[in-house]
Amino acid sequence: MNSDIDKLQQIASQVRRDIVRMVHGCQSGHPGGSLGCADFFVALYFHIMKHKTEFNMNGTNEDLFFLSNGHISPVWYSVLARSGYFEVSELATFRKLNSRLQGHPTTHEHLPGIRIASGSLGQGMSVAIGAALSKKLNGDDSLVFSLHGDGELQEGQIWEAALYAPYNKVDNLISTIDVNGQQIDGSTENVLSLGNLRAKWEAFNWDVLEMNGNDMNDVVRVLELARSKTGKGKPIMILMQTMMGNGVDFMMHSHKWHGAAPNDEQLASALSQLEETLGDY
Repeated sequence: MNSDIDKLQQIASQVRRDIVRMVHGCQSGHPGGSLGCADFFVALYFHIMKHKTEFNMNGTNEDLFFLSNGHISPVWYSVLARSGYFEVSELATFRKLNSRLQGHPTTHEHLPGIRIASGSLGQGMSVAIGAALSKKLNGDDSLVFSLHGDGELQEGQIWEAALYAPYNKVDNLISTIDVNGQQIDGSTENVLSLGNLRAKWEAFNWDVLEMNGNDMNDVVRVLELARSKTGKGKPIMILMQTMMGNGVDFMMHSHKWHGAAPNDEQLASALSQLEETLGDY
């Protein structure tokens, strides 16, 4: 297991390099949340999910992932490319004219790995529940995963979905919330406090787990535990504590890097802190 964790950590370092280079290259995008979620995405795509890079929109007989907080597209694009969905060199087109790699994921560009347009916050859990129910109806025992931002929980549609899934025993769904405490206008505590998230989700009858999203050992352990808890009548919710901008010291501890691009000097500083392990695009 230690060698597996080391490999995942190496991939995550390269993904973080991809993120800062992509956002710098177009001087636009959302590096903070992307950097914070890099370990989660790498563990999911390189260790946990049973998925096929020969992309099929229906996703029959494979695990599916839905990104609800679509503004952190840089980390998803990097992991999709690094795991073989499309050429890594395409990352250089991020947010540029005629690129398939839009600022928020879209479907009309037909980018492999993308099944819904996302970024209009609050909608991804409803879509994930629909996909999970479809799998049940079709006798498909694979799983559905989704990721959400903590600020996104200020959207009412989330709580409608939160009620629906346990009532309908959607127990092939593993949802995760990136609890970094930051959103575009400041801290979630100051914008609209979320209160006790564990108590809330347990009150809605979800099976709730917690993990350190910036500790690869813990990410793998909890995701494996979540997988083992499926099929038991309840959807799974993982509360994932992360640091926005994790891995780049000047981006950490601040909401200011939610949607800001580094300049040339800042890019050089960021890259000096992140090991190149797989080769830059």
